[in-house]
Amino acid sequence: MLVVDADGTLIETNEAARRLIPLVPGDSVTSAAMPAWLAAADRALRLAGAPADAVSGEVAGRSFEAYPSPCDDGSVVWWLLEDTDRRLAEEALRGERERAALLAEVSSALLSSLNVERCMTVTARMAAGHLADAAIIVAPAQGRRHPLTYARADGEVTQTMLPVDPRSVAGLAEALQGFPPVPARWIDPAELPDWAVPEGFDGPIGSVIVTPLPGHGVPAGVLILLRSSTHQAFTEGEEVFARLFAARAGVALSAARLYAEQRSITTTLMRELLPPRLERVHGVEYAGAYRAARDHERVGGDFYDVHPGEDPDKETFVVLGDVAGKGLEAAVLTGKIRSVLHALLPLSGDHQQVLSLLNGALLNSHHTRFATLVLASVTRRSGHVRLRLTSAGHLPPLIIRSDGRVEEAPTQGQLVGAMPDVTARSAHVSLAPGETCLLYTDGITEASGGPLGDQFFGEERLRAALGPCARMPAEAVVERVQMLAAQWLGGGRHDDMASLAITNPAGGHGALHSVDGHHATTARPKAVRR
Repeated sequence: MLVVDADGTLIETNEAARRLIPLVPGDSVTSAAMPAWLAAADRALRLAGAPADAVSGEVAGRSFEAYPSPCDDGSVVWWLLEDTDRRLAEEALRGERERAALLAEVSSALLSSLNVERCMTVTARMAAGHLADAAIIVAPAQGRRHPLTYARADGEVTQTMLPVDPRSVAGLAEALQGFPPVPARWIDPAELPDWAVPEGFDGPIGSVIVTPLPGHGVPAGVLILLRSSTHQAFTEGEEVFARLFAARAGVALSAARLYAEQRSITTTLMRELLPPRLERVHGVEYAGAYRAARDHERVGGDFYDVHPGEDPDKETFVVLGDVAGKGLEAAVLTGKIRSVLHALLPLSGDHQQVLSLLNGALLNSHHTRFATLVLASVTRRSGHVRLRLTSAGHLPPLIIRSDGRVEEAPTQGQLVGAMPDVTARSAHVSLAPGETCLLYTDGITEASGGPLGDQFFGEERLRAALGPCARMPAEAVVERVQMLAAQWLGGGRHDDMASLAITNPAGGHGALHSVDGHHATTARPKAVRR
């Protein structure tokens, strides 16, 4: 407690105040021993009648609040209450809240993307902006080089790949293996190699943190933080927070890498399940179209393949099929059927044998689904295209004659994968120039739509739609079929829809083109799969 008269002279102090402020009665409040903030508050109170509220400041490195009590004779009693512990607690709480907010921001920013490069960029930028003057992310080695991401406090981020020696930075080799970080005081900034300092970083380095980015069982990399010698060195608390930051970033980077790996695997597998792109082979046009039952999926239970003959005199083997069900499970069985049929290509001249062997393979598998197929062997002779067609429980192909007539190929048989034996009857068809054979799945004819949304597209509408397709290219035929089926559906649900057209071009033999990027030449053409 201090009592100051109306003239600003100290009248009285208690023992606690005397231990804190070296003043005695009779000294002026303007004395150098009086804390400046308290003297200014006393002067303001006398001159302007304010402040009436408490003021605060430091005395001997400790925090105090001073409360004035004006007296009738013009003197003022100042009560000083120490609040050092409260202020330290408030500052600690405020710091923790800021750190928690930063960690939440880090998590939100990183988990919003599953792109590895973007995650590393965001991590480096936020680390440089909030934790240090510069940050470097060292990703796991790819061969003999490490991907590096550099960021400075000004926000500039660069990425590169360099052959670096992890042993050149203390603790880096261990951190890349997931071991705990070494304390910052163990790292000599002067020994950092050039690659560990971002280009354009100003001034000597005063403090370094090397901390792992822990991932899901495998380290996601290492975060290196640099602070200039003109700034305070990293404190122990900042080192701990850097590890928390790195833990959040490591989880996000691991998730992004795991997603990238799974996406790569999925893309590779999907490439084998997608229908091939078809063109002209040995003077015959092929075109296919496919639409999965679910618009967000790319594969399903319908499929087709074209396997060119070794030369124009050899038969081209064509298959179109429909596996029971839809979605990924049906697509898996579709892939198996396509693989089996590919292995049976040397026997493709005997449709019955192919179907029997495929039927046995399906019955001996763990799948309980069946499939329907249409097989076609195609050759071109004297300007006509000769077809041998065999249906295994599938809708018979439709023949579009050059005069607009639509005929049904007289073939029928049992589906595969359901009964011990499969029997089928083949049909022989000849296509004159401008004529087409259309293979299709029941997703086309059973497309439910129309005015009330409850009518099938049906075979009659399909035949009526094919009449005007006479002398059209194969691509135009399948596009028209898919377009009409889609229009009939509107926005309704549907099954997988696939169609494949085999056309004898109206313009004659024509040049040989390619199938799925592989030229159909006499030198062992590849099977059409993608």
